[in-house]
Order: sequence, then C-alpha cells, then structure tokens
Amino acid sequence: MDQTQQTQDTTEPVVELPALTAADRCDICGAQAFIRVVLASGDLVFCGHHGTANKEKLEPIAISWQDETDKLSS
Repeated sequence: MDQTQQTQDTTEPVVELPALTAADRCDICGAQAFIRVVLASGDLVFCGHHGTANKEKLEPIAISWQDETDKLSS
C-alpha cells in the first residue's frame, strides 16, 4: 500500500504518483528505491536507508513524500 503524504498546503489537485518499481534506483547508492520525494525542482528517489537519513532535511521543502518501505517486510 502506498503512503503518499502532502507536506505543504497547495491549491493544485493531488496527483496520484505511480508505484515505484524495481527499475527505480536510489539517487545516492543505486539500490532499489522505496521512497519518492517530490520537490518543486523535481523528484528524488531513495532506498529506505537513505530516505530515512534525509527525511528531516527534505520533508520541510517536499511537495509530497511517497513511502513504500512497507514492501520491504513482504
């Protein structure tokens, strides 16, 4: 199940983001991505480790935060 959070108040309609796939790779280490962060300047994707490590810095400026780390325990 996707967990997408809107982190800023916007007047734009919420767009459902596509699920992350095995082809989506972490922007830092190249592992499979389970977190997508939408910023005004573009998207970043991270593995669970790097998404968690950068959440505190990125969440205040993120438009949305898509967390699919629940797939890791399946």
